Amino acid sequence: MHAYECCVVVVATYLIGSIPFGLIITKCFGLNDIRLIGSHNIGATNVLRTGHKSLALATVLFDSCKGIIAALGGCQFGNDTASLAAVWVVIGHCFPLWIKFKGGKGVATAIGVWLALATDIGIIVCLLWLIVASVFRYASAASLAAIAVAPLLAWNMGNIEFVQAGIVIVSIIWLRHYHNIRRIIAGCESKIVLHEKKQ
Repeated sequence: MHAYECCVVVVATYLIGSIPFGLIITKCFGLNDIRLIGSHNIGATNVLRTGHKSLALATVLFDSCKGIIAALGGCQFGNDTASLAAVWVVIGHCFPLWIKFKGGKGVATAIGVWLALATDIGIIVCLLWLIVASVFRYASAASLAAIAVAPLLAWNMGNIEFVQAGIVIVSIIWLRHYHNIRRIIAGCESKIVLHEKKQ
């Protein structure tokens, strides 16, 4: 891939990833700024804290679609381009230009990436997230566990480009969950609550 092609992929996928759907969706439905509540995050877990489960689900779907679109677009030009697109769409989600680089934690977007790159891996990641979340009630623990298995599964496929992209994505997501990890260790991490009072 030529340097200018790399630049186009990086910029395009970063901009796709940087669309803050959690913030946009909640604003469209007249809710307060979700960055002022809970974890101050724009992701689906924080949207769920508003009590609007349908909006949280919509946020998951739209954030996942960012990863799907970016990765599928990259796949048209080969695995190396797909891997580059996968990494940068997650970076865009986590560090969006439009809201001072304070974005989400990248999990839903990364799941979308894996559904596009290797559907089997994406499905396994989704199922593992659901299992861990159901058992332990920690969205953060479910995210950390589920996303960590993706590069291992890609290794089993023998796709080194996807393994490399997966390792970078895992690193980003685990770093974004630094405070969650500390709270899990301290035993004070918030659990998933499905019946918050609506704003």
